[in-house]
Amino acid sequence: MKIKKIIKTLESVAPKIYQESYDNSGLLIGDNNSECTGVICCLDVLENVVEEAITKKCNLIVAHHPIVFKGLRSLTGKNYIERVVLKAIKNDIAIYAIHTNLDNMLHYGVNQKIAQKLELENFKILAPKENYLSLKIWGSEIELTKIREQLNQAGIIDTSKEALFSSLGVQHSEDGLTASMQMNTFILPHQKNQTESIINNSTPYEISATQIKHKHLGAGGVGELSTAMSTEDFLNHLKTKMELKTFKVTNTSTKKKIKKVAFCGGSGFFLLSNAIAQNADIYITSDVKYHEFFDADGRIILADIGHFESEKYTIEIIHHIISQNFSNFAVYHTEQNTNPVQYF
Repeated sequence: MKIKKIIKTLESVAPKIYQESYDNSGLLIGDNNSECTGVICCLDVLENVVEEAITKKCNLIVAHHPIVFKGLRSLTGKNYIERVVLKAIKNDIAIYAIHTNLDNMLHYGVNQKIAQKLELENFKILAPKENYLSLKIWGSEIELTKIREQLNQAGIIDTSKEALFSSLGVQHSEDGLTASMQMNTFILPHQKNQTESIINNSTPYEISATQIKHKHLGAGGVGELSTAMSTEDFLNHLKTKMELKTFKVTNTSTKKKIKKVAFCGGSGFFLLSNAIAQNADIYITSDVKYHEFFDADGRIILADIGHFESEKYTIEIIHHIISQNFSNFAVYHTEQNTNPVQYF
């Protein structure tokens, strides 16, 4: 099995087009036409993870965080990033990152996993993406099916979740009566020209200038406990379910009960106002600076559980996606703890 087949499966769940503009998800090192001998799933790629891949004879590492985030000006091994890249290249090991595109997914996403760990109900995206354009195409079912497949192959839409047909009646053609259909989906603004090129005036279409929210894509998450908990009970619940040694939290005297929970894996302080707007009782994230804790201002409890701690279960997501689709294939959780922060 070629590496590109595994990548295609990963991107069917979290297409690269949904990563943030600053991100660097995708195949970072290696040849996607190589036969895959096994996969190591991890949060971060460090030298010991590459060593583990060598030991287990795996030539593909799938990580959440990209080891190469910005351009490299040299490869001399002067820092851990260059050493990882050099070791991977020398041993013919490919490295693939599935980062903010996975963060932004409702299903199989980083935040859905947090919701599951905390046993929350009614999970939804905290801050849905808003920079999408509505696309409507009219034509026969045959025409629309062909266009939909072309848009899917171009990575513009995911046909397993998007592009719904609706019947408008029948129309006369050279082949007799054919069904008249409408396809409804959405695209990103920068995909407008490519989309129009694919449709190529073969059938009428409309791309609406009105931007829309998309409930299946976006940052963070929010859900509810089946039964409200006291603040102390919920914080113990959080500690147990997320397997935390310790965490930082604002003054809890402002809330007597916790029912609605907002959260964001990784650095999510930028969503605090969204959590407050959703009337959440607590917002859970990481990388909150000292003065930022004041911004909770008694309106919400703010908890910083640590970056690694908030995203460590992403390894389970990656492992599940691959192993579910390739049952007779060697897929491993890394045995390495890549958390750079230790507690004493």
